[in-house]
Amino acid sequence: MRNAPTLYRALADELAAAIARGSLPAGGRLPSVRSAARQRGLALNTVTAAYRQLEDRGLIEARPQSGYYVKSLLPALRDPLRALPGDAEPASVEMRDLVSVVLRCQQREDYIDLALACPRGEIFYPGARLARVTASLLRRQPGIVTRYALPPGPVRLCEQIARRAMALGMRLAPEDILLTHGAMEALQLALRAVCRPGDTVGVESPTYFNLYPLLASLGLHALEIPTHPQHGLSVDAVEMLLREGRLAAVVAMPTVHNPLGCTMPLAAKRRLAALVTQHRVPLIEDALYADLQFEDVPSPAVKSFDSEGWVMVCASYTKTLAPDYRIGWLEAGRFGETVRQLKFASSIAESALLTEAVGLFLESGGYDHHLRGLRRRYARQLDRVRGLIASRFPPGTRATQPAGGFLLWLELPERIDTLQLFHAALAEGIVIMPGVLYSSGARFRHCLRLSCCHELDARFMGAIGRLGELASALHAAASPQA
Repeated sequence: MRNAPTLYRALADELAAAIARGSLPAGGRLPSVRSAARQRGLALNTVTAAYRQLEDRGLIEARPQSGYYVKSLLPALRDPLRALPGDAEPASVEMRDLVSVVLRCQQREDYIDLALACPRGEIFYPGARLARVTASLLRRQPGIVTRYALPPGPVRLCEQIARRAMALGMRLAPEDILLTHGAMEALQLALRAVCRPGDTVGVESPTYFNLYPLLASLGLHALEIPTHPQHGLSVDAVEMLLREGRLAAVVAMPTVHNPLGCTMPLAAKRRLAALVTQHRVPLIEDALYADLQFEDVPSPAVKSFDSEGWVMVCASYTKTLAPDYRIGWLEAGRFGETVRQLKFASSIAESALLTEAVGLFLESGGYDHHLRGLRRRYARQLDRVRGLIASRFPPGTRATQPAGGFLLWLELPERIDTLQLFHAALAEGIVIMPGVLYSSGARFRHCLRLSCCHELDARFMGAIGRLGELASALHAAASPQA
């Protein structure tokens, strides 16, 4: 029999799912604690704990002498993103400096980081278990640190990556997998293998903010492609650009997109794979967050539909397992030999000790257990933060309903400039990511990204509440009546 904590969490998750589907509509009354306990054969304390967890997530509220009711939910972004005028404006020096400011503040304990997608805290990583595996490996093979780590590197980890890729529909050969220094090096190697300076690369809009400086450093031009907050990259737009011969490559996150959290429908993924194959233009598929899908049956990668090697897929273990180990990987399809040569010419190989330790940890099954708990935690945290946003941010605020991961994309009323909000929050020790960083222009200046990958303690939640107050003040100051 399941224990009480498992029972109350299961009940809370079941009711949260019913609220998300609309089966329990906003304003509807939940059964009383006593009635729910009797109907489900549960203890009163179990139902009470479940209702309290739903309150913490911002999904229900207790009304004195009346009971529990479903709260009005924060509107989800179900329509195409609103792009404001000025989307052709080039990024200013201030925009480029924003990331440096964020990085500096993120290192200081007196600032609260709502910005970077860098989980912090032991609850998000199996650090102690991984440390034991690494220490044991070093005791058994002390000479491992006295040898050069030459390609192809430890076979064990590549075999584990290939085995795990099957859950995403991919059939990868371990010998075709290249270990990299995080996902960023994988992206860089893939771009260098298929593009030349002056080429144009299709990217999602909005897209991961660090992709723009990466492309610029390689002399490449970004061409932004509309991306829907629920359906992902516009495949119609990709097809038009491919027919016109305007793209040398496409970079996309079809599964749990950063910053929108969406996953492309299966038919769209299949069609995208067919299009890049037909036009012989490589797709670089960033699967960094694919392991954090909330669905019990994960959506397959676009790579799973690749028949001729035109899809290159990469990911890393920095978000889920060991950020400091900086272990990523790339399967480059028909460009495999080229990326292997580029890797050897740049950084040669990854640490034998660290890659072997991660391979052993994956082999033990500990990673799968860790991921199951992590997905549940992030789903609960996103629900809870969305509930707080609904009550503290100005009317008209909308937010994504992510399919996985820990990121929220907020679209605020158009009068609010989130660059102004960034500076107002920074003055109070709160760091956010304004929407202007996720496009080459100013089209998302009324948007921002929040990272929900920290413990939701009073300090963190207080910062989000205060951010909502600052946004409301900016909204009031910019209103016609002001």
